[in-house]
Amino acid sequence: MSFRQQRTSKHPSAASRQAPTRAAARPEQGPGKGTGALFLLATLGCLAALAGTYYFFVRTTTGQFIDESALVEAVELHGAAGKAATKLLDWLPALSVLIAAVVVLFVTVVRRRWAAAGIAVAACVGANLATQILKDLVPVRPYRGIETLEFNSLPSGHTTLAASAAAAVFLMVSPRWRPLAGYLGGSFAVATGVSTLINQWHRPADVVAAFLVVGAFMLPAGWLILRTGPRWNVWDGYGKHWAASRWWVALPLLTGLASAAVAAYSLLKIAPGPGQEASTSNYFWAGTSLIVIAGYLATVAGVWLFGSAARRRATARRR
Repeated sequence: MSFRQQRTSKHPSAASRQAPTRAAARPEQGPGKGTGALFLLATLGCLAALAGTYYFFVRTTTGQFIDESALVEAVELHGAAGKAATKLLDWLPALSVLIAAVVVLFVTVVRRRWAAAGIAVAACVGANLATQILKDLVPVRPYRGIETLEFNSLPSGHTTLAASAAAAVFLMVSPRWRPLAGYLGGSFAVATGVSTLINQWHRPADVVAAFLVVGAFMLPAGWLILRTGPRWNVWDGYGKHWAASRWWVALPLLTGLASAAVAAYSLLKIAPGPGQEASTSNYFWAGTSLIVIAGYLATVAGVWLFGSAARRRATARRR
């Protein structure tokens, strides 16, 4: 065999050895890339829903009546549930700060996610400041024939604190832990919102507005964390880790659907018609269901969105 033939015969094997190296050297699509439009739409959706919540429940007669009726009927259920809700609300500020601080500090120090910690804390502080500013800037409730307190209580400060602390933890943990963190954090925020209603501190719309304020701040912050932390914002999908089980998405989804059924039943019981009842608690259950639906809908949407943005590409896994 000639020298030329030997070089020709060796060339394919050399090329084949170099091909994987060149393929591996290609830059992978970073987490969050290509999903910026979804995060932007979700943020704008939160702002639009916040404006719609304010307009319907504060500026219209029907909205005021539903919101105020839920608050008034909460008195009927203020027994043992009220005592438990009071304890939760009394401990809530310290509990929220403690949980968020422990998780964020632990992850920051151990995993060295300094940029993510700064972004998450800034968004958390921004959401709580925005809530307090809105309380002062939003005009008093106009009189629409409904006997109600005129001062503005939208959004709920306690709910904003709980939801933003839970969201900060959600953003800081690794993607495989986010389904579990989303479910636990969403449950904590929902429980806080329902507690403010039971204690007659806030109307249902105040709680929903707090969820939307938190979403408007945490969604852009989450996208920035995805883009600034490409090395750790990857995962292999649902089911690869117990904290990434699909059950953590199914549970809030099923709870939200059940709450929607409760809300529909409660409103039908008091709808104008032959079978109309004098409501003693139907508005309360409808308002509670609205809080649960909003909280868990945000949970499911957030887990799905961040899971889609952080998912490692199949081609990258094969490499």
